[in-house]
Amino acid sequence: MVVRRERKSRSYRGYRTHGWGRVGQHRKHGSKGGRGFAGFHKHFWTYVVKRDPYHFGKYGFKRPQSLLKKYKIINLSEIMEKMEELYSKGCISKDDKGNITIDLDKAGYDKLLGKGNITFKNVVIKVRAASKKAMNKIIGLGGKVILTGG
Repeated sequence: MVVRRERKSRSYRGYRTHGWGRVGQHRKHGSKGGRGFAGFHKHFWTYVVKRDPYHFGKYGFKRPQSLLKKYKIINLSEIMEKMEELYSKGCISKDDKGNITIDLDKAGYDKLLGKGNITFKNVVIKVRAASKKAMNKIIGLGGKVILTGG
């Protein structure tokens, strides 16, 4: 017995409209109301009102990128990792009492964030801005944060 398989291509031969009624009903984009967003101001207006009311018009504005300040941030945990690098740049100094001063402004950082911990006490950190969490952690260890502003 011969195995009957369907062909790869199902191009119909004959049968004129293949179940689509009149000839034009399955041709291009006529029965769908147009291509893409055609008719949004015409015959699809009720769709726009119900499902996409903000499709037309302008809303809000985009802030110019030149006005946005990009802060170069550093976390407390990163200070611990970059101690040698900061020391080689001359950003870390010790005074007579053994207090460590870290100048993050000099290192090129703008803001100090509070992720992680530092292991040494009595540390003085100079930075333009710092989060409350970072300041509380340093003050809790007996240290000080000097905000240089800017």
